[in-house]
Amino acid sequence: MENASVVTSFILTAYAEIENFRYAYFTVFLMLYILMVFVNFVLIAVIYIERSLHEPMYFFMCNLAVNGVYGSTSLLPSLLVNLMSQTYEISLTWCLLQIFCIHVYGSVEFTTLAVMGYDRYIAICHPLHYHNILSPGKIYALIAIAWIYPCVCFGLYFMLTVQCTFCGRIIEKVYCINFALVKLSCLDISFHSMVEMVVTFFLIVPQLLMILFSYAQILRVCLHASKESQFKAIQTCTPHLVAVINYSVGCFFEIIQSRFNMSHVLYSGRIFMSLYFLIFPPIFNPLIYGISIQAIRHTICKLFSSKKNKLTTLQVM
Repeated sequence: MENASVVTSFILTAYAEIENFRYAYFTVFLMLYILMVFVNFVLIAVIYIERSLHEPMYFFMCNLAVNGVYGSTSLLPSLLVNLMSQTYEISLTWCLLQIFCIHVYGSVEFTTLAVMGYDRYIAICHPLHYHNILSPGKIYALIAIAWIYPCVCFGLYFMLTVQCTFCGRIIEKVYCINFALVKLSCLDISFHSMVEMVVTFFLIVPQLLMILFSYAQILRVCLHASKESQFKAIQTCTPHLVAVINYSVGCFFEIIQSRFNMSHVLYSGRIFMSLYFLIFPPIFNPLIYGISIQAIRHTICKLFSSKKNKLTTLQVM
């Protein structure tokens, strides 16, 4: 067994398995990263520029977009560098930093989606009091909670991981994740696993209950509403539901391929499953909201058409 003090870096073996296709993977991930950054910054810029979009729902969308850029940036640039490298090694410090950033991203994403569910509940069930309940102060408080709660909750658990000593170096993924790293610890991890279950409970159950409560109340109101009101409720809730389902699918992929033996699945499939929740929600969320919400769609069209008109005027001059 290796001396624990010697282990200061880890080998991400998944890169070696896809070495023959690294240029293709590099191209695909680079294009996805550029697309993700572009669509999220367009959404943020549109909401910032258009004063009519300065509403609670759109502020929460901005928070989702910022978190998406943060989460993907915590992984994809280093992934692109590793694809062009032939060492596939990551230092303990960077591994720990990557773990913290990725787990906080996941927790903030789900917390923000829960807050957005609450926002839809207020908008549909208490429309006359919407702006009184979701005042600017409460909006800022909810956004702050969406970041502080996951950071504190996971941070307390993460302190146990930081204190671990490690006897193994092999991580069969393209990035570091807490469960994979803890398995390499030299010490008994039973207490660590118990704390992990408690933290996971507090990072999932309250948010899940908030989403379920919000939609239960929305459903209750819709059952007694007119057909027109039901259609409007479905229209306003659909983007959020799609975002929740999309993110949940990504988390499900990550859980099953991290916890169970997936050796029968091709490495390309395993990589897709492990990266889904870090890439596709940040790409699809702005597209889902941009396409389905008329106010955002019209503002984007207006902005691009005005730029086109300016370019045409300059060419004529």
